[in-house]
Amino acid sequence: MKTTFSLISLAAVTIMLMFCLSCFYSYFYPMKFCQQITTYSQQFGLDGALIASVVNAESSFDENAKSSKGAVGLMQLMPSTAKWVAEKLGEEFHEEKLCQGQYNLKLGSFYLAYLIKSFGDEKLGLCAYNAGPKNVRLWLENSKYSQDGKSLLVIPFEETRQYLNKVYKNYNYYSKKYKALETASR
Repeated sequence: MKTTFSLISLAAVTIMLMFCLSCFYSYFYPMKFCQQITTYSQQFGLDGALIASVVNAESSFDENAKSSKGAVGLMQLMPSTAKWVAEKLGEEFHEEKLCQGQYNLKLGSFYLAYLIKSFGDEKLGLCAYNAGPKNVRLWLENSKYSQDGKSLLVIPFEETRQYLNKVYKNYNYYSKKYKALETASR
């Protein structure tokens, strides 16, 4: 009788722990906009898990997020940057649509892909997404931060260092989830 009770108790505790763990991951690593992220990752040659990681770091998947600096939406685009991206894509720009997930994801994904391609490096592209491409170019020209002008030894902005850490921490989670989604869709 004691063994049966112990096994039932152990099973109940295990189920509760699994539920709590699932709630934790759902809260800190939401899986929203997966179809749109997959579409834009394919369209712009990015890893869907990287886009999801950036969205989580930027807005925690809040379509209505607005920063104190004026960045808007899921991927926290500045309206001026979003307008430039829309022009590059040959589309009309609608600032009021920046809080619409699909529109913001399309513009933000293109911009992220553009930065990664421009700098020839994912890490530099992510730094530019956070700190701005002008800052990254200045860092690459400064021997205190770069010895070869192509990579950074030091990222001078604490915010950008933390941002990179957060994106790559998110990526460790999302890469597994997006691989599972790709496998399931085949």
